[in-house]
Amino acid sequence: MTHPDTAVVIGASIGGLLAARALTERYAKVTIVDRDLLPGSAAGRRGVPQGRQLHILLARGREAFEELLPGLSGELAALGAPLIDLHEQVHWYNDGYRMRRAPSPLRAFGISRPLLEHAVRARVAALPGVSFMPECEVVGLAAAPGSRRVDGVRVLPRTEGATESVIGADLVVDAGGRASRTPIWLRELGYECAPEEQVRVGITYVTRNYRREPHHLDGLFGALANATPGLPRTGIVAAQEEGRFAVVLAGMLGEEPPTDDEGLARYAATLAAPQIGEVVRSAVPLDAPVKMRFPASTRRRYERLRSFPDGYLVVGDALCSFNPVYGQGMTVAALEALLLGDLLGRGDDGLARRFFRAAAKIIDGPWSISVGSDLRFPQVEGRRSPRVRFVNAYVNRLHAAATADSVLGAAFLRVLNLIDAPSRLLAPAIVLRVLRGASARSSPATSPPVGEAGAGDRDVRASGD
Repeated sequence: MTHPDTAVVIGASIGGLLAARALTERYAKVTIVDRDLLPGSAAGRRGVPQGRQLHILLARGREAFEELLPGLSGELAALGAPLIDLHEQVHWYNDGYRMRRAPSPLRAFGISRPLLEHAVRARVAALPGVSFMPECEVVGLAAAPGSRRVDGVRVLPRTEGATESVIGADLVVDAGGRASRTPIWLRELGYECAPEEQVRVGITYVTRNYRREPHHLDGLFGALANATPGLPRTGIVAAQEEGRFAVVLAGMLGEEPPTDDEGLARYAATLAAPQIGEVVRSAVPLDAPVKMRFPASTRRRYERLRSFPDGYLVVGDALCSFNPVYGQGMTVAALEALLLGDLLGRGDDGLARRFFRAAAKIIDGPWSISVGSDLRFPQVEGRRSPRVRFVNAYVNRLHAAATADSVLGAAFLRVLNLIDAPSRLLAPAIVLRVLRGASARSSPATSPPVGEAGAGDRDVRASGD
């Protein structure tokens, strides 16, 4: 038995909330089920252990959030989240090379995960027909014997003495994140599990918040130094609401940042961006460091299954969980929500097949960025095709040339922020600039020293030489 005009979303994550927003265009009733007691303010919660870590909403993500929830950008700004020019107001050290800064249209908010989730949840909760079922666990899918359609979910409230019940729905969307139980539920219904691609990276990352002072980062809003095969450590500083910096230090493949004050300072001092070490060493900490581990990036290829039940979809991290260092997850979830809304506008027939195939194309770009970058490290297992090896060597030369050529920096950031496809970096005009610029800079040591790129950088325009 189906329930027309009714949809259920598993998980009140960012991906689940945005999927619910898309579903309201087609369904009169949308119920969001979550295991947690959802907070009424910008607070962390048990079901989102990564919520206390630094989160990045890429430029394309900010645009997608605004498309789904018009006016959200204004609300976030009113809540104190700084809007940052990612090219002009951030110190970028890629492979040890300091990128030349320039004004750009690439804008992103510096905002904590709890505040962003709270703002999005409040907007979604205000939509007609949306309701939440907190402190309730989905324990399985509901389907009639022999049916090829999911027609609801089996739920169990997380209270003593509660009994299982069924919520009927015409469409169920799994936004349960990395711990998605869809593989188990599909087996229970007699379906094959989706093929999985996994890249083990062994990330350990530590986030701590500090008081932001005007002199930090030379007055800019962020700094980044990426991991390299010789130094598998990443550091990121990002301005956020309430006048603070969030600092994340990450190690991969056995590298593990410490959590004591002296250890954090020593770890940060090894990074190519000296500004990160200066913040950790001199800024006033506002809380204790929080550590988290991420073992592997995982992509589930539901688009490759020969058979999949009607009335069921998988989105967000339940579909593809990216290495968090690249900050792609929330942006991809927003793009999937936009896709879902578009496909529902064309009808329900073959929805799963259409969605998974189109979502795979959305995922292909960020997955190639994440996995391709991780495969630079010899210890990471995976096939290194000639193309992967060539692109990694080429991008390294691009970073060298971008110390003087802001057009190359802009091109790289547009790809990193999922505005342009990775292939854009191989456009003839970009290749020519890389070859011309890299020949003059053969090592990171020739990058502009700290303190010498400031005023001149602000006069460079990304559209010119």
